[in-house]
Amino acid sequence: MSLAELVANLRQNPSLLQKCDIQSAANRLSAIAPNSDATIEIGDDCAAIPDGEGYLLLAAEGMLPQFVEAEPWFAGWSAVMVNVSDIYAMGGYPIALVDTLWGQSLESCDRLWEGMQAAAKAYQVPIVGGHTNCHSVYNALSVAILGRAKRLITSFDAQPGDRLLLVSDFRGIPHPNYPFWDAATCADPMQLRDNLAILPMLAEAGLCRAGKDISNAGIIGTLLMLLETSGCGAVVQLDQIPHPPELALEQWLVSFPSYGFLLSVNPENVSAVKASFQAHDLICEVIGAVQAEPQLVLRSLEESCVFWDLSQQALTGFSQVQPI
Repeated sequence: MSLAELVANLRQNPSLLQKCDIQSAANRLSAIAPNSDATIEIGDDCAAIPDGEGYLLLAAEGMLPQFVEAEPWFAGWSAVMVNVSDIYAMGGYPIALVDTLWGQSLESCDRLWEGMQAAAKAYQVPIVGGHTNCHSVYNALSVAILGRAKRLITSFDAQPGDRLLLVSDFRGIPHPNYPFWDAATCADPMQLRDNLAILPMLAEAGLCRAGKDISNAGIIGTLLMLLETSGCGAVVQLDQIPHPPELALEQWLVSFPSYGFLLSVNPENVSAVKASFQAHDLICEVIGAVQAEPQLVLRSLEESCVFWDLSQQALTGFSQVQPI
């Protein structure tokens, strides 16, 4: 596949295009005055609320209705997993979860509950409350999470000159029905928690100031969101992106990796950050660099293409760059 064909396919990825829906929130929330005591920046994986010497982290995720219908156990698991990942991605540790569950009957909720409980046990995060309705005309699920961090990894602090590191776990299998690399449901729970705990360790050590967990928008879409909120651009070397041998690069770029992070790291800290992940048999490689010009440029061999120009077009709308 040529670079032009790959770029065209990535630009039409539905999970990436759906991120434009966030502009509806950005247009509303940007007008809200900051808290009188402390500013809470909006547009990150979690809301970071100053609290004492650290931060409370608050986040929520909703599951796609067709996913809830087709794979209720997996939807329940995923609702917990993605929230837990959001907390760790910002340098924190999870405290507790609450859920909002709408079902057509008691029985229709059982598999959702089983998935949520399995993930809550694996990640050792309790479900402490929420809302339940078993007389709905549809099945739906969302989960919210509370965490705490001493120091943050944020989506606002990528700096020109930083190296972009891709972190993932290739000890998994592709899901048969979704672009999902499953390195979680069959993994040892202690290994899952230990792998995630690397993120707050790096934050507290001052080795990483910016990053984001890889969402269903894939590697390129997630990077674009990180650049948008940081007011930067980047150059990505596609040939340097590692991918599981079971997946072609173009498949990997649009996959949700279950354990996956993009980190923006000062060059002098790259070796230490890589060693922290590689000591746990995780993949951690430099795939590009942050630049001042607000464009995401993709390169392959001798070819180069501007994938997205944030000065011309917003994605989520939570941007330090105002489109022309």
